Parts: sequence; structure tokens; C-alpha cells
Amino acid sequence: MNLQQVARRAKVSTATVSRVINNASVVRNATRTRVLRAIEELKYHPNLQARSLAGGKSNTIGVIVSNLENPFFFDIYKTIAALAHEHGYEVLIANTDYRPEQLAASLRLMIGRRVDGLAPIVSEMEPPLIAELVGLRIPVVFYDVGTPSETISSIRVNYAGAVERVVEHLYGFGHRRIGFIGHHSMLGPLNERMKTVLDAVSRRPGLEVRTAADEDTLEGGRRSAHALFASGFDLTALVCVNDLTAVGAMRAVRELGRCVPTDISVTGFDNVKLAEFCYPALTTVDIPRQRIGQIMCAQLLSARGTPPPPGKEVLIEPTLVVRASTGPAR
Repeated sequence: MNLQQVARRAKVSTATVSRVINNASVVRNATRTRVLRAIEELKYHPNLQARSLAGGKSNTIGVIVSNLENPFFFDIYKTIAALAHEHGYEVLIANTDYRPEQLAASLRLMIGRRVDGLAPIVSEMEPPLIAELVGLRIPVVFYDVGTPSETISSIRVNYAGAVERVVEHLYGFGHRRIGFIGHHSMLGPLNERMKTVLDAVSRRPGLEVRTAADEDTLEGGRRSAHALFASGFDLTALVCVNDLTAVGAMRAVRELGRCVPTDISVTGFDNVKLAEFCYPALTTVDIPRQRIGQIMCAQLLSARGTPPPPGKEVLIEPTLVVRASTGPAR
């Protein structure tokens, strides 16, 4: 069976059949049902690998993330996938768990599958791998790779400005002893975020900070908070690298018989749905994940069929979202 026979059975064009196969939302429900019925009746299975080899295109975008357990990454992926499907593209996703060797393996696997574009949303991207990807003849849009470049298309978040707003918010509440919880601190971008916190603290008289880092998980945030409390540093606030670790840190505060925010204020980063629904609701920094996914997908799809365009950096300005997890220092 082939595409033409399915189209004849469903009384539609081959383009419509293709859109249904690729889950494009532009097809009317009645037409989609008719095409799917024809596919089932004819037992049609599209040969995607043969299509890729014959045309040099796979109609596939590759997305690689550091941690699918963190809703931040999953939210961006969902947006990219939804938009890609609307344009007749499928999305392959790989999870690296912050391991550079797994990132390299995933990238080469996707390149071997002839993806038409790549969106690495990772923190473990090393300069040699960036250079290798830039040399490919496919569009690549990076997330938070650090140093801007004329040859790299990337999306960068103004973390420095966001951290300034978080620290100023806590400083205004009278907090002078702050703990910072990070994760995988040896990785470049994440280490830069820790330095950004230290820089913000150094510009305010009387403000002290201690740091701890563990895994990018709820349990990692919990362990880091316990480590800070066990150090003897009499902190009154915790600044966490993201919402996932912040919720874990709030668990540690409760386990020690203390209250948020009466005894300890806690802030997160990303503003995932969990931040709004945890108790107390988490003060955090909103990173517009849907917008990031839209920009990444638009840049990849606009470059399809053409040589990769010159590098372009999009700067995202986050906003502080104040909720119930922060208050005056005790």
C-alpha cells in the first residue's frame, strides 16, 4: 500500500494524508477520521526511513534536554512539539541527565537520523560540541549557551537581572543571611548562576550567603537545604536555582520544625505550575517557557530547506512573581 492509494480511498489529496500522518491540526476532524479509517482498512504504514533517505529530509526536529523530571524542560518540549506537528513535523526527544557524554551520543544519534533541525536545551554543552554543531548544514538553536556569537542562534535569559530582583526583594524584607541552593555546580551555565548570586550579595552591605548543590530533583533540593542548616549558618532565606529544588527545600524546612515564610523565606526560579500549587505558593522568577519553545521552533522551521542563517541571539527578560513563600526576616 502507498500514500496515493490511501488518498484515493479517503477521497482526499496525498498532502492531506501526509498532514494527518504527521498529526497536523489544520485538518478538519471529519477529514482526519476518514483518512485514519482508510489507513486502517488498507493497513498502511509509512516508511519514514525510506522517505528520509530518498529526499534527504526527515520532517523531524530533535530536542535534547538535561532533565525531563524538571517541568521546565518538559514545558518547552511540549510547545515545540505542538507547533512542529502543526507544520507536519515530528519531534524526537532525548534526555541527558546532565551528562556530557550522553549529550554527545544523543546529538550524533539524531544527526544520524537526519533531523531537519536541533534544539539543545541543556546546561552541559561544551565549546567543542558547539563548534561541531555550528559546522553542520542543519539549523540549530541553542538555549543558554553563555557567550554570544555571530554564528550561533540562541536564546539567552537575563539571569543576572532576575537574580538582582530576587536578592533585592529579600533584602527589602530584612534578610541578611541567605542560603543559595544550586545543582551540578561544575557545569558552566549553572556555575555562572551561582556566581551571579554571589555578585548580587556582594553589592549589598551586611548581606552574607552560603551555597550548597546537589541533584536537580526534589530530593536534591531537600538534601541541600539540610546541608545548609547543618552547617551552623543561621540563614533566614533560601534562594533556589529552580522551582523543583525549592519545593524540596521547603520540605526540609518543615522537617526541621520550621515554617515558611515565618522562619525561612524560600524563592525558586522558572515559575512552573508546581510553584503555584505547592504550599505555601512559591515566590519565583517567571521564565516564559511557551515563548521560548515558540521562538526555537519558529527559527528551526523558518530555516528549513536553506543553509543555516547567521547567528541570532534572543534575550529573554524574566519577571519576579511574589507569592506567599517570602516575608519579613524573623
